[in-house]
Amino acid sequence: MRLRTSKARPVEPEELNDEHGRLLVRIARRSVEYYMDHGRLMEPPSVDEVLKRPGAAFVTIEKEGARRGEKELRGCIGTISPVHPLVETVIRVAVDATFSDPRFPPMRRSELGEVVFEVSVLSRLKPLPRRPRDRVASIRIGRDGLVVIKGAYQGLLLPQVPLDYGWNELDFLGYACVKAGLRPDCWFDPETLVYRFTVASWRESRPGGEVLRTL
Repeated sequence: MRLRTSKARPVEPEELNDEHGRLLVRIARRSVEYYMDHGRLMEPPSVDEVLKRPGAAFVTIEKEGARRGEKELRGCIGTISPVHPLVETVIRVAVDATFSDPRFPPMRRSELGEVVFEVSVLSRLKPLPRRPRDRVASIRIGRDGLVVIKGAYQGLLLPQVPLDYGWNELDFLGYACVKAGLRPDCWFDPETLVYRFTVASWRESRPGGEVLRTL
């Protein structure tokens, strides 16, 4: 991840409605199917003007577990830089999450019927205060995601993650540091930059099924 800027006004999550979200999730799945068939990225379809503006997004792919409600991560990649049009960003990161997440082997076509896609559109990053006590007080679980940056080390956790694991603010900060490859107490160091952001997220209720808003 690299922080970059764009002259065009980036899309903010609150600008998107459920119709936009449903379309982005469908595009994420379709882009993976297209890449599997043709070995290249598909061209962005015709979309509403807001989806043509620069946007930052993550695509999360999860495998349905043996028990109802169980989730198993299969891939998650995105960008915090609103450089490309949002619709193009979703196409790119969906393919990357499917084939280039270093934690998992590339997905086989036979798996497509076993996984659900989630698209999270990110807001601009807002820096947290330098004092540790103020950092903790600035975070709201269920609203904020976190980015930790120190030198060449960077890590991001989406707002959904602490909800899934039942973390409090201290847990969240610690695991964000670990995600960046740093000590879990790195956020005590004022030289460690910590940012928060919000998202608008939509997820398939089942593989290829109805798309519902999650955040």
